[in-house]
Amino acid sequence: MLTKDLLRVTRRGGGYRPQFTDEGDNRLAARVLGVYQGHVDETRADLQAALTSLEREADDFKLVRGFASLLDREATFETRAAVDPERTRETVFGVAAERNVVTADERDAALAAAAERLGVDAASVDESLYADREQRQVLVAFDSRWTPDELRRQYDLSLAQTALFDATEVRVLTNDPKAFVSAVKRLRLMYEIRKTPDGREVVVTGPDALFRTSRRYGTRFARLLRTLVKTSDWRLEATVDDRGTERTLELDASDLSVPGTDPLAEPAFDSGVEADFATRFRSLDLDWTLVREPEPLESGAHVVIPDFSFDYDHAPFRVFFEIMGFWTPEYVEKKLSRLADLEDVELLVAVDESLGVGEDLEALDYRAIPYTGTVRLKDVRDALRRYEDDLVAESAASLPEDLRPGADVTTFAALAEEYGVSEDAVEGKSFPEHERVGRTLVRPTVLDALEGRVEAEMPLSEAEEVLAEEGITEASALLSRLGYRVEWDGLSGGVLRTK
Repeated sequence: MLTKDLLRVTRRGGGYRPQFTDEGDNRLAARVLGVYQGHVDETRADLQAALTSLEREADDFKLVRGFASLLDREATFETRAAVDPERTRETVFGVAAERNVVTADERDAALAAAAERLGVDAASVDESLYADREQRQVLVAFDSRWTPDELRRQYDLSLAQTALFDATEVRVLTNDPKAFVSAVKRLRLMYEIRKTPDGREVVVTGPDALFRTSRRYGTRFARLLRTLVKTSDWRLEATVDDRGTERTLELDASDLSVPGTDPLAEPAFDSGVEADFATRFRSLDLDWTLVREPEPLESGAHVVIPDFSFDYDHAPFRVFFEIMGFWTPEYVEKKLSRLADLEDVELLVAVDESLGVGEDLEALDYRAIPYTGTVRLKDVRDALRRYEDDLVAESAASLPEDLRPGADVTTFAALAEEYGVSEDAVEGKSFPEHERVGRTLVRPTVLDALEGRVEAEMPLSEAEEVLAEEGITEASALLSRLGYRVEWDGLSGGVLRTK
């Protein structure tokens, strides 16, 4: 982004259009780059003088300053002085106060006396005295990430961002609304999605817009633009407060592109509450996969994008999950109206208790999960269990009552994976040809063979090797079935004893 004093717009026809560059401006961009490259090891004052000279030659001095503003962020300046400038000033001013310096000769004498105290020559003292002032700092390195053409395109993007500083509302059509809405939520802006003949339009405002027109969110609108420009097809229309006059800013994918360098990574989650919940939920071993920002849901003339969905691992079944946190009461009311229009959707809503809308959600037949600070995993797990019980029952009903695995040894987990159901769905079945040992299924012939190979006083490690040869990893349950317990002897290991 640029500072507002560098904004270049045209207001023809009552519009509000940034004055973008064209390929003809590549030469000027190259000259500004050359000024920086040619002034390494020179002072900022010398660099600025060269830029000022270029401004006088250019058709628009603001364009030169805009290029320079971007390149200045790529430059490294530092103070070069034989003696620390602050220490130099303290010493020189102390000597001057003692001698009551007035004339130039008296000044030279004071510098010489200060130099003697500092252990350097008078010329070094004179050079160090104000070396830390901005204009005296030296350009020590300049390594631009942009070519002239990339600099020009970065300038256009920054110019458009600056034009959005005074926006009060932004309306966007994009082929990737999920990515755009994710950025909107990260910036804690309010939005709604409307269906139009041309696609889905995302309308973005700040919370204050619920009460009055506000320009305070312009910088956040500007930051949204970079996310939008990275999509292949988009159109933006913004209402801009131009010194009290309402104007319309229109942009589309043909106006802007992101230069070849990658932008700084943005946070993955819209809020700390969401990030905390996702991290904790994914650490659990459940039959549900958490999906961030699933597909949009149609709600009348609008569209809703929930924060998450829970996808059941053993059937095509999805439960959507919304976290209602920082929203204002007015925005919550609007959100509730959108939820009321959703049909045939399973939805859980974690709602900040301070909003006081739990009963309203229950009235919509959606499960409200109240929270304060963080969303409790147990509450979410209990809510999902309601669906899971029905899903398990359906899966179990699709299986025969008697299951006859082909393998001599198998597990509930392997059998569930074979049938594409959860472990709970197979646990209630009978296994005429196998015996259950813990969560392992073993043919009686295997058990008979093991009785002759496993015996009392055998080290546990040897017994585990015998079991592993038969494909049995659940050693403790199997040894108990054979009539043995493990007696531990300190760190030396365990020995089998008859129970």
